[in-house]
Amino acid sequence: MKKMKLVLIGNGMAGVRTLEELVKIAPELYDITVFGAEPHPNYNRILLSPVLAGEQTIDEIILNPLSWYADHQITLHMGHKVIEVNRARRTVTAEDGQGALVSVDYDRLLIATGSTPFILPVQGKDLQGVIAYRDIADTQTMINTAKTHKHAVVIGGGLLGLEAANGLMLRGMQVTVVHIAPWLMERQLDDVAGGLLRQSLEARGLKFLIGAQTQALIGDADSGKSGRVRAVQFKDGTEVPADLVVMAAGIKPNTLLAEAMGLHCNRGIVVNDTMQTTTDPRIYSVGECAAHRGIAYGLVAPLFEQGKVCATHLAQFGIGRYAGSQTSTKLKVTGIDLFSAGNFMGGSAEQGFEEIIMSDPFGGVYKKLVIQGDKLVGACLYGDTVDGSWYFKLLREGRKIADIRDKLMFGESNIGDVGHQGHSKAAAMADADEVCGCNGVTKGKICKAIKEKGLFTLDEVRKHTKASASCGSCTGLVEQLLMFTAGGDYSATPKKKAMCSCTDASHEEVREAIRKPAPGVGGQAGEKLLTIAAVYQQLGWRSPNGCSSCRPAVNYYLISTWPKLAQDDPQSRFINERSHANIQKDGSYSVIPRMWGGETSASELRRIADAVDKYNIPTVKVTGGQRIDLLGVKKEDLVNVWKDIGMPSGHAYAKALRTVKTCVGSEWCRMGTQDSTQMGKDLERAMWRMYAPHKVKFAVSGCPRNCAEAGIKDVGIIGVDSGWEMYVAGNGGIKTEVAHFLVKLKTAAEVLEYTGAFCQLYRLEGWYLERTVHFVNRVGLDYIKQRILDDPAGRAALWADLQFALDGEPDPWFEHVQAAVDTRQFVPLVPA
Repeated sequence: MKKMKLVLIGNGMAGVRTLEELVKIAPELYDITVFGAEPHPNYNRILLSPVLAGEQTIDEIILNPLSWYADHQITLHMGHKVIEVNRARRTVTAEDGQGALVSVDYDRLLIATGSTPFILPVQGKDLQGVIAYRDIADTQTMINTAKTHKHAVVIGGGLLGLEAANGLMLRGMQVTVVHIAPWLMERQLDDVAGGLLRQSLEARGLKFLIGAQTQALIGDADSGKSGRVRAVQFKDGTEVPADLVVMAAGIKPNTLLAEAMGLHCNRGIVVNDTMQTTTDPRIYSVGECAAHRGIAYGLVAPLFEQGKVCATHLAQFGIGRYAGSQTSTKLKVTGIDLFSAGNFMGGSAEQGFEEIIMSDPFGGVYKKLVIQGDKLVGACLYGDTVDGSWYFKLLREGRKIADIRDKLMFGESNIGDVGHQGHSKAAAMADADEVCGCNGVTKGKICKAIKEKGLFTLDEVRKHTKASASCGSCTGLVEQLLMFTAGGDYSATPKKKAMCSCTDASHEEVREAIRKPAPGVGGQAGEKLLTIAAVYQQLGWRSPNGCSSCRPAVNYYLISTWPKLAQDDPQSRFINERSHANIQKDGSYSVIPRMWGGETSASELRRIADAVDKYNIPTVKVTGGQRIDLLGVKKEDLVNVWKDIGMPSGHAYAKALRTVKTCVGSEWCRMGTQDSTQMGKDLERAMWRMYAPHKVKFAVSGCPRNCAEAGIKDVGIIGVDSGWEMYVAGNGGIKTEVAHFLVKLKTAAEVLEYTGAFCQLYRLEGWYLERTVHFVNRVGLDYIKQRILDDPAGRAALWADLQFALDGEPDPWFEHVQAAVDTRQFVPLVPA
């Protein structure tokens, strides 16, 4: 059967989501062509704010890479703006920005042109430095401007404006937010929550002009209309300096093309319940540009619901109908959690409205529930939004709340016999409960995907379920599901799980191939695989250069299997491990020198203080691992900071032994039974250069009171009257895991041997990026006991192998050549 031709105008989230749904249910029905005005594949527009703030890169927010279009035989024209649609001939014509035209025919047309930013019609709006905040180009303009200019003004105190302001502030600009309404985010928050948000943001350094009305943008006096903006002037005659003005005062549906085509538009392109335009049934529209029953939605969840219905109708199933969306808003604004739904502003008592309010300004928590007629009709949450989805469920279902009214404010965990769930709220959710509102993904669907597909990481869950792939506000909940579903039952995970899309080989198969000499590699039978290229060749990698997922893993497997023989490839490590410091969101670095067992001296503290003063390091902080963190170090200063401090690398950036936390033990504490500080120092000195599949943390407590929190570390040692107790595979992360008791030991030498043997077993058999808790859950504690407790010779061999691997391992902060540190990266670029 000859395929029909489908053309999509607009390469954004709503349109491409429609195509994703369509190719699932009718992959052979259409030849699909996509026109996108931007020179990028489909990306997550919501995550432009983290890009501006330096927390993510453009590549990391791409939703559908070019390979996705190719895999589904979709023709993509990036950087092409559609200039004409001839409905009589059913043709679409686009221009590439250089004058070249592309024209294609269509049988069905999908318009998803989104929205355009509202630009205030004031004098000076066309000056240089006056921009909207809508796409990657705007984001890049702000990043570039922040490097050379100082003052920024953001017009609009909604979500987009606040994210822009926060990102520019993190880039070093002095930012003023101008908002005409009485409080921030007035469409999502009430006045109290808006006031709390303002106080929090002011404490971070942002300035606000609430109720101010912009009258004009002032340019350089001698530059004319084409000059750069210099200031913003208000109706009361006052001015504030501005090298950059960001218009974030709202959006409007982009209907220019639809109007030129003769489609009926009223607050958007008017569509019916099957997302067909009311003017031409061959033409569909979804997203912010579409008006359904008089409403143009701007949130992600309704747009994706529209896309699913539209795809069903395009696939000729004809069963889907879009009846509109009841929306809630769950956001994270500059790290502050917010939620609102329904009529959160309430009304008068005469109208039957009641309010239940809990306010703790000091603790940064505010909750307001609006009740009418024994039903929850609105909610506004600030700071603590964990029960937002439950409140929205009550609101949407219209459930009477008389029986739970006295407990309503305290959340779902206090209803019935559920009990307090703390950070494990995800475990108490029903399978039918919605986790990701943007994509309509339930807990059951996520858990099923994790179990059946053997998913290990958040990115894999996003890829297979779309959960947390849009606004990201449900990320914490998805991570909890991942931890207790995968982390609690790793033994049920399929053993055959490809490392990445470059290969069908699993982690275990790659490790096994490296362990056993490979026949025929390099022309000689029995030659060891010692390079990444040799591994790729032996195992038939699809990509000759691998990818960012497999290269670091293969590199680690090589150097851990063949120490002294396989050569470390620094370019196959993450940026932190190449720079040997932690990169921060503003592009500066964090340096943490090693303090053996958390113990330091006056001399070391003086050197640290002198380096802080000498290099103008803005922040000095004591870490949770009993060390000192220097935050805000310029990259070009790193080598000299290390040199001046003169202390070993703390490897706080690495998949390696991070810290050995200790209490003062019997040397000082009247409760102490063993010298925990010395034991901790001995452990750390023996293994401080140990790279591993993931970060590793130790703790040593001098008595069962366990002040060093040894019960939640990868290896925990607790002093008792007769010696030491050893615990393994604890974790203090998203889902706290108590360590397993392994063995009781008498001497410090035994502690070193058993700890080293366990770590070496983990180094040799753990999968890359697998924490010890997951390694032990996967292989079983009985297997660990068999290898470490029941096999003395094997245990001694593991400890000896680890000591051999670590012997002579260089300190990357000082032995640059031996550690293959490319010092050229620390030399600042000087313009010609």
